[in-house]
Amino acid sequence: MKLTVFGATGGIGTEIVRQALDAGHEVTAVVRDPARLPLTGDRLEVFRADLTDPGALRPAVAGRDAVLSGLGARRRGDAGVAARLTRTVLAALEAEEVRRLLVVSAAPVGPEPEEDGFLDRAVRGVVSAALKDIYADLRVMEAEVARAAVDWTVVRPPRLQDKPVTGRYRTVVGGFPRRGRFIGRADVAHAMLGMVKDAATVGRGVGVAY
Repeated sequence: MKLTVFGATGGIGTEIVRQALDAGHEVTAVVRDPARLPLTGDRLEVFRADLTDPGALRPAVAGRDAVLSGLGARRRGDAGVAARLTRTVLAALEAEEVRRLLVVSAAPVGPEPEEDGFLDRAVRGVVSAALKDIYADLRVMEAEVARAAVDWTVVRPPRLQDKPVTGRYRTVVGGFPRRGRFIGRADVAHAMLGMVKDAATVGRGVGVAY
């Protein structure tokens, strides 16, 4: 496949690029600073672009089979970046008539598992309160993605860890895995790549966790 990855220098984005190259795909990594991308390869194109200009992004997405985005806030002070930058990506996709889009959101933005116990609900509540600005931004992003003329999937992980890909995680389309408290960034990337051609995830939020 021909894939474009936004947020390619972030934890999840870098893993998407790495695993996609390992799987033999052609990858365009859209970055603001190429020096921050620790990957090379014959099938990798590093595309430097201003992420606020849809016109500048059109060549990066034209003719692609799918676009995957790891864009999002890295700290509370970055709240607002996910919706703002994703809005630009959506404009570029619609201009080039590229349909398939997968984006990263977060578990607290989606529905809570009904079977979770008091401890899980309490922890989720504390985290949601502490990061309320970031989650508000992600809700705006999700709403804009859902309104766009694309075949979208929103992937919602819980707390992220730095660990190698395992492939041993659970996914719930339209919900979230019971007691799913953690997941590695590499496994989020693995899950996203696996959903690219999964019609059951189109137009849905997908919870992913160990």
